[in-house]
Amino acid sequence: MLSIDKKIAVDSVATVDPIALEKSISSATEALLGYRQSDGHWVFELEADSTIPAEYILLRHYLGEPIDSALEAKIANYLRRTQGNHGGWPLVQDGAFDMSASVKSYFALKMIGDSVDAPHMVRAREAIRSRGGAAGSNVFTRFLLAFYGVLSWRAVPVLPVEIMLLPMWSPFHINKISYWARTTMVPLMVMAALKPLAKNPKGVGIDELFLQDPKSVGMNKKAPHQSWGWYALFSTLDKILRVVEPLFPKKLRQRAIDAALAFTEERLNGEDGMGAIYPPMANIVMMYDALGKGPDYPPRAVTRRGIDKLLVIGEHEAYCQPCVSPVWDTALTCHALAEAGGEDTLKKMKQGLDWLKPRQVLDLKGDWAVKAPDVRPGGWAFQYNNAHYPDLDDTAVVVMAMDRERRQTGSKDYDSAIARGREWIEGLQSRDGGWAAFDVNNLEYYLNNIPFSDHGALLDPPTEDVTARCISMLAQLGETAKTSKTVADGIAYLRRTQLAEGSWYGRWGLNYIYGTWSVLCALNAAGVDHQDPMIRKAANWLVSIQNKDGGWGEDAVSYRLDYKGYEGAPSTSSQTAWALLGLMAAGEVENPAVVRGVEYLKATQNEKGLWDEARYTATGFPRVFYLRYHGYSKFFPLWALARYRNLRSTNSRVVGVGM
Repeated sequence: MLSIDKKIAVDSVATVDPIALEKSISSATEALLGYRQSDGHWVFELEADSTIPAEYILLRHYLGEPIDSALEAKIANYLRRTQGNHGGWPLVQDGAFDMSASVKSYFALKMIGDSVDAPHMVRAREAIRSRGGAAGSNVFTRFLLAFYGVLSWRAVPVLPVEIMLLPMWSPFHINKISYWARTTMVPLMVMAALKPLAKNPKGVGIDELFLQDPKSVGMNKKAPHQSWGWYALFSTLDKILRVVEPLFPKKLRQRAIDAALAFTEERLNGEDGMGAIYPPMANIVMMYDALGKGPDYPPRAVTRRGIDKLLVIGEHEAYCQPCVSPVWDTALTCHALAEAGGEDTLKKMKQGLDWLKPRQVLDLKGDWAVKAPDVRPGGWAFQYNNAHYPDLDDTAVVVMAMDRERRQTGSKDYDSAIARGREWIEGLQSRDGGWAAFDVNNLEYYLNNIPFSDHGALLDPPTEDVTARCISMLAQLGETAKTSKTVADGIAYLRRTQLAEGSWYGRWGLNYIYGTWSVLCALNAAGVDHQDPMIRKAANWLVSIQNKDGGWGEDAVSYRLDYKGYEGAPSTSSQTAWALLGLMAAGEVENPAVVRGVEYLKATQNEKGLWDEARYTATGFPRVFYLRYHGYSKFFPLWALARYRNLRSTNSRVVGVGM
């Protein structure tokens, strides 16, 4: 990060130098256009924590694949660099120690060949053991260690593959959990039935990370988010299943395995992989290996090639992405370019929209249709291809970008795509008035209490940020609370979920800044009066948490279960942009806080026209898994600066689009 004057002071009548602002916008636009792919789309790196690259190393050794020394050395460099000062590995930059990330990273480095006596390995081992040892790992890590023979199967929950045969009315059904849990669990249940053992040619283990004999480790304890009553019930059920599972008829088990394979093979999705995310892809490859299918077996081979496509390999380091984000990156970039303006810029924006158009899923009803069978498909997925799992957030953002092009040029090119996207989103509103990311009415909250769900992310219920995005889209297309019950119900949901301090929760971005920005954009677009107490409280909250340097920042700690208020952090360009966009949507263009925020972005812009952002500002699963979108610091600050310029040049000072 460039050093800046921490005492940026802007008085109540100060304004931003328009020439300097225009230069900043022009430089950022040129830099962003430089990342454009040859076919017109954008895709930026998507980085998680150390667990995915560590799991990638362990997957290769599980399968007994030939060692790629050059690649392993680069991943080892990445793992060593991301080790925290506490000796373990965090979930975000400069974050607290995380047991599972630390155990996997240590295991991977030892597997690569790092000596257990090397200083960084000694520090990691001491950090793990001083916090109770590797027995404190989460469920997913425990399954991995069971496959490696480090832990016994007593240490993981019973996951009978016969779940695949349960009827929809049963308390637990595969379609009552989120898409990411569903796609991860189905191949995992097959492996839990077969109980395979990693090939592990080097014979590497990590017994030294435990304070007791690893084979004596029992089930994981109740997670903080789980209630004692539900947990006791499900734990009792788990104990019963341990006794009766071996007695299940072999024919029934085979039927269940066949059902799991049928589910998987219908959704394999080529080299993009089932669900187009790393965990199910890795589980599928291991599942086929456990079933005796060799490396050349087509479904296994194609999925394995897809995993390697997630690698980011640099000169000195390499890591594995959890997935890729081309639709999300392209759609958001198009919004930033629409704001920046200029003939050539808008031409390239349209080429991005033309790339997006054929990626709309129009002919396949994905898993979402189980609960919404009468709704026609019409969404976009996050990745290049993921037709079974389009998401509402991407769809709303794409539709709004296409509508902006339609407004600017009068083009009819996207009319049918916009109409189908709108129809799909309207059809997937949940009964509480909100919208979720991938499913409708995924409200079986009791399932987060099963022993497997120690991560607390088994479900995909409605959230404030996705709800806001769907309202923004409908409002941009002309609906208001008076004309649309769908919009009225959505706004009522947002009124109910606003916190006393004035903020809204951000499920997919970090965190209350992201949620508040999203909701303020939606309320403005839907015509809610800027003097409404709901908007006033939110705007005042955003102003109150501005950092002294003029920017905004928020720490991942804000997701803690005992939330007592905003958790401050060093300013970032993306979180500053969200706060500015939120304030401007609330009618606060003239607020001195906005001027300070704009000056912060100008002051921290680097020589390439972009912003350096090492902190993680996005969320995979709160408290468990965070994301660093490398594109966020490239398009969000440009978006905010250009919007400020555009609003300053109008008399109304009112944002006229959904986000």
